[in-house]
Amino acid sequence: MGVQNRVAVITGAGRGIGAETARQFAKNGANVVVSDAYFEMAEETAKGIVAEGGEAIAVSCDVSVRQQVEAMFDQAVKTFGRVDILVNNAGIIRDELVYKMSDDEFDAVINVHLKGTFLCAQVAQRYMVAQNYGRIINFSSTSALGNRGQVNYSAAKAGIQGITKTLAIELGRYQITCNAVAPGFIETDMTKATAERMGISFEKFKEYAANENAIKRVGTPFDVANAVLFFASDESSFITGQVLYVRGGV
Repeated sequence: MGVQNRVAVITGAGRGIGAETARQFAKNGANVVVSDAYFEMAEETAKGIVAEGGEAIAVSCDVSVRQQVEAMFDQAVKTFGRVDILVNNAGIIRDELVYKMSDDEFDAVINVHLKGTFLCAQVAQRYMVAQNYGRIINFSSTSALGNRGQVNYSAAKAGIQGITKTLAIELGRYQITCNAVAPGFIETDMTKATAERMGISFEKFKEYAANENAIKRVGTPFDVANAVLFFASDESSFITGQVLYVRGGV
């Protein structure tokens, strides 16, 4: 994919989908800023990339805090000289049925997913507009269509689709594209934790999820990373404002 020598900022890249995305970008020649709220996780991902011959730095960032977002991009430009690609992957879950969900549980998810996506995109576009080039890839989810126990997460992920399409309209004239990937069930620590909260084995949880899609297996971080890589590449320059469901089904 055409990301050679591009500079990619990837949030929530300490583990799971974000970490795999960072590794795939590095393998395809990009310089990667590995961002995570937990610096130790970001550092582990970055060190792994460097050990394999790639270029990466680790940055600690809570994407819901403007000052930290500004500092993250400052560090990216200080190290690599520019910002070409932003992957808004950072996210949390605070699942609960609507009648039991607290204000804090709702606000935490909205702040990280929705406000975090806005803040990162707003800062990133300053650099991208100046250079007349950019790729923004946001993370939505199949939960944007509604999911039991996730009124906060579903609202955030649906909102991200609106942000994506609006950014595509506003920034296209500067050769900046903005698209979203919307994963279904992906085998990660997050889905494993969900199984534990539900009191079922992870294998049973995966089996159920696989039976619900057309391909009859669950997704992996690698499946999602390749979709992100395509949207970030030079080859996707005429595609913007789209939402790609990576769900093993229709």
